[in-house]
Order: sequence, then structure tokens, then C-alpha cells
Amino acid sequence: MSSSPSSLPLARLLGHTAEALAAVRAGRSLTDVLAAVPAEARAGTQALSFETLRRLGAANAVRARLAPKTPPAEIDALLTTALALLWPPEVYAPHVLVDQAVKAVRKRSPQAAGFVNAVLRRFLREREQLVPALRQGDPVAAHNHPAWWIAQVKQDWPDQWAALLQAANERPPMALRVNARRGDAVGYVARLAEQGLSGRAVGTHAVLLDQPVAVTQLPGFADGDVSVQDLSAQRAAPLLLGLDVPGCAPLPAGARVLDACAAPGGKTAHLLELADLDLLALDADPQRLARVGETLQRIGARAELRAADGRRVADWHDGRPFDAILLDAPCSGSGVVRRHPDIRWLRRPADIQQLARTQAELLDALWPLLKPGGRLVYATCSFFKAEGQRQVDAFLQRQGVSAARLDAASPGHLLPLADNAPSDVPPGDGFFYALLHKP
Repeated sequence: MSSSPSSLPLARLLGHTAEALAAVRAGRSLTDVLAAVPAEARAGTQALSFETLRRLGAANAVRARLAPKTPPAEIDALLTTALALLWPPEVYAPHVLVDQAVKAVRKRSPQAAGFVNAVLRRFLREREQLVPALRQGDPVAAHNHPAWWIAQVKQDWPDQWAALLQAANERPPMALRVNARRGDAVGYVARLAEQGLSGRAVGTHAVLLDQPVAVTQLPGFADGDVSVQDLSAQRAAPLLLGLDVPGCAPLPAGARVLDACAAPGGKTAHLLELADLDLLALDADPQRLARVGETLQRIGARAELRAADGRRVADWHDGRPFDAILLDAPCSGSGVVRRHPDIRWLRRPADIQQLARTQAELLDALWPLLKPGGRLVYATCSFFKAEGQRQVDAFLQRQGVSAARLDAASPGHLLPLADNAPSDVPPGDGFFYALLHKP
């Protein structure tokens, strides 16, 4: 049993978590839902929501087995939440969880309390038989991903599919990016130690914390000395700038750069921490673009911000070509599911096709804006090949060998698996990177 994620009454947290699950089932982003949870309950609700969504396939299967007639949505969400948290390994002692779940149900629908109590206690009695049976006979229960998602991962990665699905259900490490204008990783680890926190340097400016903490506990965070960014995401800026890329000259100071899908601004900030650039940060969503401005203000950097769809070039481009373009394209987010466990339940198969079309349209629209000799980094936080290697292969075929070249140093698909990282460093998120040159 793990420790409680909050000092608030568990019944209250279960109620908030069930409401979050119901909202995700209705198609809402968990991030948006959690933003509306009262501040004092937000951390605990997030912790339990993450656990519930990582076990949702199993919990749905158990509920269908023990209560074939679907109860009202509010009760079903509470029951499913409790079943997910009782699925091994347990988050709370079983008797505590059942008692608090029944209290949460009684507050909302007193007449359903007996039903929920009976289902939960039956699960505990039959758990030793039910769990292995469901794991063996139901892929969704075994892997806690939708059936179509499992099939897609199997098709794309026939040798690694099971490991990828397992990795998506694990808790990710918390990685930091030290502002290169303010310090380095070794120095920041020392600052952490002064605050009673521990971590280790990974390379020059990355730090891995031994235990996640709130950003308010990070020394210098408010002053822009450090940011939270996954290790895989930290590869974008150095790749575009040509740092440590064999045969690729670093961008000169003052180079004109486009960050084509900039929100929420982590990669934008990283570029400006590493180089002096004339940077345009573009994003189709004005609200999300505002977060880019907040991030840049925190680190003390400046860029031109513009809200527009990158595909509609005439709406935003002033005719001046770019030396380099970062296209961190909209994608399924399959590579960051361990950080956003709701993604797998929100996506639909048709989404991948639509996103791939959008990615292709962005590539075709932005490529003409590069100067001859310019470069473009295409990135997605996905390990689906339709959004990665197949997308770039198709782009290169459309352009022809004389119009675009894939750099041999392109990382390609980065899988979030242990054998893809140094032995002493946990793997980063799933990403795809291609560095493309314009002759």
C-alpha cells in the first residue's frame, strides 16, 4: 500500500476523482478538469485520477463482470474508480478504500451505497481468481489501453509493443532543464541539496530529480533559472541550432527562426536560452500562445508571438524567409501517455489519420519559407509511425531528392524504453525527430 496522496478525507478525493473520470469519458481533457478542482484537493485528485486512468481497462472489465447492467453514470464512475484503486498493487488498504468509496456514494446517491458496497466486497473476495483471468482473456484489461491502440502499437513495433504499453502505465521521472544563461546541471544539483532535495546531472544542463516535487519547491524556478522538461523534449533545441550535430554548422547569432507550433513554450524557451535569435513563436490557439509569453517572461527572454494557423501562410507571414524552423507538430501524444494517461481513452482511430493530414499540410506549407541552406526540425511526441518515420518518408518523396535532405544525425523514433537510454538514466518520453536540410 502506498502512502496517501493527500491529507483530505479519502471520500472527498474519490468523489472528485470520479467526477474527473466521468468528464474524461465525456471527452474532456483531464488537464482542463483538474484545473477546476478546488486547490486544496487538486494534488490528491490528480494522483488518484492518474492511477485510475492507468488501470481503467481492468476496472471497466471488472465492473462489467460483476455488475453487467451499467449503473447511472455518476455511480458507475465512483464504482469504477474504486475498482481501479483496488486492482493490484493497492493504493490504499482495501477496507479503507471500500469504506470511503461507500461514504462517497452515500453522499451522492444513498440508495446506491449497498450496491457499491456489495460489488467492491465481492471483488475483494474473488480478486485472486478474477485478476489473472481478466489479464489472460482481455487485452484491454491486461494492458489498460483501448483495443485499437494496442493493435496499432503491435503493428508499428511488433517486437516492443508489450514493453511500450507497460511503460505507458509507469510513473515518469521529473526532469529539469537548467537555463544555460544562469548555470549548469552540476551547480543546480548543489542548489537542490541546499533545499533538502536530491537529483543528478544528466549532461550539461539536464537534471533528474530523485522524487517529483511541486515547481514552487524548485530553487530559482520563479526567476527562470530552471524549467520542467522531459529529457526527450530537451533534444529539440540543440538539434535545430546544430549543436553537436556532425557536419551541421551552428546557427549564427541573430538567425531568423520560426517555432511553428510553439505552445506551451518549453522548446521556445530552450532555444532562447541557448542562442540569440530573431524568433517568431506561432500557435493557432491564442490562449495557449499566452502561456508561451508567460514562460518567456519567467526566463527573461523575448520573441515575437503571433496567433495563427501555420498552414495559412498568407495570414501571418511577412515574406521574409527563415534560417530555421521548428515544427513540433500536433500529434496523438502517444509518447507522453505516462504523463497524460487520459490521452489513450480520449483518442479515436480516425484522430491519427486526421493528425497525419495536418502534419503533412504543415510540412508542405512551411518548407517554402526556409532559405536555401536552411533547416527544419520535424518533431512529434508520438511513437506511432504514421506521425513519425512514415510522415517524413512521404514528405521526402513529395519534395524529391534535390529539394530536401534528411540529416543522418536525425534521432528518428525515440522509444520510452530502458534499453534506449543509458543504464543509469530512465528513458525519456516517446518522441520522433527528423532534421531536414534545404539545399
